[in-house]
Amino acid sequence: MSNKYLHLANIGTNYALRMNRLSRRIFGEVVRTTNSKSMKVVKLFSENPVYRRPDMVDYYPRHVETHKLMMKLREYGLFRDEHEDFKEEMIRLRELRGKAKPKREGKSSALKSNE
Repeated sequence: MSNKYLHLANIGTNYALRMNRLSRRIFGEVVRTTNSKSMKVVKLFSENPVYRRPDMVDYYPRHVETHKLMMKLREYGLFRDEHEDFKEEMIRLRELRGKAKPKREGKSSALKSNE
C-alpha cells in the first residue's frame, strides 16, 4: 500500500507537487528546488549561530582561574611573577621611608580584619 503513495508522489500531478512541498516544509527541507548559490545560504542559516558554537565561545582560555592558580603557585614558591615582586618591593621601600598608609584603629577596623 505504501508503494502506491510513493508512486503518486513521483507523478507530476498538481496534488503530488503540493503534497511534496508540504512534506518538505514539515521536515525542514527546501520547499522548491533552487540553484547552488541559494543552497549555500540555506546551509548557512541551517547551522548553529556563531554565539552558540562551542569552538567559538570557548576559544579563549580561562584567565581568572589561571591567574588564581599562578598566584597560589607563587605562594608556594613554584612560580615567579616579576611584576608582583616589583609591587611588593615598592610597598616595602615605601614603608622604610615612612610613607606607608596609617594602620586603622577602632572597632570597625577589628571587624574588617576578622572577615
